Amino acid sequence: MSDDLILETRGLTKHYGGVHALENANFKLRRGEHIAIMGDNGAGKSTFVRQITGVETRTRGEIIFDGKPVHFEGPLEARQAGIETVFQTLALCDDLDVPDNLFLGREKTKFDWLGPFRILDYKAMREATMAGLERTAVKIPNIRGSIRNMSGGQRQCVAIARTATFHSKLTIMDEPTAALGVQETAQVENIVRTLKEAGEPLILVSHNMRQVMDLVDRIVVFRRGRIVADLAKEETDGQDVVAYITGAKTQPEFAEDGVL
Repeated sequence: MSDDLILETRGLTKHYGGVHALENANFKLRRGEHIAIMGDNGAGKSTFVRQITGVETRTRGEIIFDGKPVHFEGPLEARQAGIETVFQTLALCDDLDVPDNLFLGREKTKFDWLGPFRILDYKAMREATMAGLERTAVKIPNIRGSIRNMSGGQRQCVAIARTATFHSKLTIMDEPTAALGVQETAQVENIVRTLKEAGEPLILVSHNMRQVMDLVDRIVVFRRGRIVADLAKEETDGQDVVAYITGAKTQPEFAEDGVL
């Protein structure tokens, strides 16, 4: 594997009984690169993300992350390895505040010499939360307020700020602005640009063509569980991408087995 690759999948496949949700997906992401994954509903985009992040067990294939083969048993293992994911459901706890959500499952503690009896270090978690919010330019007036009382845009930004707090090696966003208004969408897109400026690689799953053309370096198109195109943004346009999504076009190298 080349040293400039942060993520590679080889023949990644997921079957649900007789349903082939993902078939032979070969994918490469370089360090600092931002890639959009596009496709119609049911094309295999979210299935692909779930395999990478350990939400589901793959049927077959390899995942190489940061130069090493990995087989995550769950999302927590993926997080510990450096993959932060913003899922469509956000995975936030409504009754907790911002620091508690950011550190859920990996809380900072003090007096660890007490053995099994540890005390949560709320001060350290609040400071790290503020640093993560500042790093992504997210504005939350009161981080001690419960998530339940925040707007959709604020909730989405909290989920994204969680990735910055832990200095992830890879950020994955699955339809991060699908349910947001214009102003909130612009805020999320600014966060993506901030990650780009910091040289952090990102996978963006999106249906928003304008957003994709504005934010990423490459576009990988899924159709019926297979990769059908890998396009440099500068060498394509919206109509071209739509042609691949609908099946009107297929790159020759993907025509039979979907291999990159």
